[in-house]
Amino acid sequence: MTLPYFPVPPSSTDRSDLLREGERIMLVCNACRYCEGYCAVFPAMERRLRFSPGDLRYLANLCHDCGECLYACQYAPPHAFAVNVPRTLAALRLESYERYVWPAALASAFGRHSAATSLGLAAATILATLLVIAAAGTLAPPAAPADFYGVLPHGAMVALFGSVFAFALAALAVGVVRFRQDTMAREQGTADTRRGAALPWSAVRDALTLRNLHAHGTDCTYAGEEARTPWRRRFHHCTFYGFLLCFAATSVAALYHMVFGWEAPYGYTSLPVLLGTAGGVGLVVGPAGLYWTGRTHDPDAADPAQRAPDRAFLLLLFLSSATGLVLLAWRNAAAMPALLVVHLGVVLALFLTLPYGKFVHGVYRMAALVQDAVESRLAGSR
Repeated sequence: MTLPYFPVPPSSTDRSDLLREGERIMLVCNACRYCEGYCAVFPAMERRLRFSPGDLRYLANLCHDCGECLYACQYAPPHAFAVNVPRTLAALRLESYERYVWPAALASAFGRHSAATSLGLAAATILATLLVIAAAGTLAPPAAPADFYGVLPHGAMVALFGSVFAFALAALAVGVVRFRQDTMAREQGTADTRRGAALPWSAVRDALTLRNLHAHGTDCTYAGEEARTPWRRRFHHCTFYGFLLCFAATSVAALYHMVFGWEAPYGYTSLPVLLGTAGGVGLVVGPAGLYWTGRTHDPDAADPAQRAPDRAFLLLLFLSSATGLVLLAWRNAAAMPALLVVHLGVVLALFLTLPYGKFVHGVYRMAALVQDAVESRLAGSR
């Protein structure tokens, strides 16, 4: 097979050229196999002789973008083969997000998602929240300090945010189903499929610990060949676990309210506040740190098209947490209603963009890790 070389890989918008370039690079790598011990991508690649579009999207989402293989590759630019695995897989990841998105008409949202659009959406949702509060007739300061439901009634808050979050979950679920249908062909038609279908807990472990970052330990070459640092992994953990802690805080508060009848505000030492504070700090430190490490990302290993959506997602995460911590600190102040409106508007903007921004990379990467564990199990059973 004769395929063209692309010293600079095509963007995700050049879908056919990008897929052909991904296939070309995987064929070269499969013949070389020098990097087979670096991460899960290369063993998964070696289980294939040909690379369908689904295979390429699966491998792209299995990649953790450490850049190790680029610096080790003897065929990397300026070699005539111009093999650049990190940049090509990064472009393929963005292409996969756009392919699997639901509704499909919103695929262009990934390319248009920037810090400016995030701020604009946050402003629009703040205004929408203000209109909901005005419709509820609770624009005046509440009678009791820190009475959030005196500003926005509990029923209205649950209806507004519950419906948006439910839609986001549905859109993400459709995307994962499409991803699985497109990439699981190797599992179909085998006698061992049912045995490999159970959730592999090794994949959960890899996702929770970032063990699969690369084979040379926990330090990452993200900033360049000679700049090995653990900070990218640490900031990822702050972001991921901060998000989980905030979700846990919301869940515990809902349990308190709906099951036990304990209404907010809760004390500073209560479980919802402790969980939310810890999560909020994580979601301030993590996104800020990831923005900082992103500025040091080796441009030779990066896909320029992903810079804007990456930063937009980090900005919304940072603002949602920062406004939440400010609201917590000044919940007894006269400015509380205004702070609550700003915080709820930013969170609503974050929920709206979950299926159409960088958040989806964690969902597809988890699906790819599960598939890799299943494939490894099935390969070992034969």
